Amino acid sequence: MSLAEPAIPRVLIADDEAPARARLRDLLDEARASFPLALVEDAKTGREALERLNHEKVDVVLLDIRMPDMDGMEAARHMAAMPEPPAIIFTTAFDAYALKAFEVNAIDYLLKPIRLERLLTALKKTRGGPPVSPAALQAAANQPRRHLSVHERGKIHLVPLADVLYLRAELKYVTVRTVEREYLVEESLTSLETEFLQQFVRIHRNCLVARNAIAGFERNADEAESGWAVVVKGTGEKLAVSRRQHHVVKQFR
Repeated sequence: MSLAEPAIPRVLIADDEAPARARLRDLLDEARASFPLALVEDAKTGREALERLNHEKVDVVLLDIRMPDMDGMEAARHMAAMPEPPAIIFTTAFDAYALKAFEVNAIDYLLKPIRLERLLTALKKTRGGPPVSPAALQAAANQPRRHLSVHERGKIHLVPLADVLYLRAELKYVTVRTVEREYLVEESLTSLETEFLQQFVRIHRNCLVARNAIAGFERNADEAESGWAVVVKGTGEKLAVSRRQHHVVKQFR
């Protein structure tokens, strides 16, 4: 009984420059003799790449680092959080910080101009190898994300950080509150606080509030807490401030 042939990997190119996309398509066409593959429609931004993944099966993403709207580093972090993430190979003209961070965290990259031999080596490494971890990508990133990614019904939904009013820990999830609705993400409140320290302030062991979403403070009758509550802009919700975080009231008043 013969073994089934492995599925041909589907490859996505994400790069904002048309000549770079054309160059990669030509190289991938050449690579087919040694590494059979199928190409899906190109993406010009990180956001477009995520949209492709929402609608098509993609196994390997060749992802440019520098792109408008959403760069490759942030897009990769959203991809890595998918239930079945694609293999990610970054492409870059030259970024000394990124290359050092990639090497330290064992993240594969191709330096432009890309050569066929190096491309083939990177593609072959994706066979059976584990996808890059969210932790490795976070360690390599040199700036916080501008979106949180919510996974609903097998698709990635992006929530702009600018729209988030507060983040509240609920068992193993974190509730992400915007004016319109709530979302759930599987991230720790501590890691979110570290990443978004400039945008959010902790008011309770289970809650971070966006600094620009603080409408004011009111006295809170709950004696178990500090006696104060944050009034959330846009909703009028009141969130208790813990005794330990009582200094936040003085900071903002």
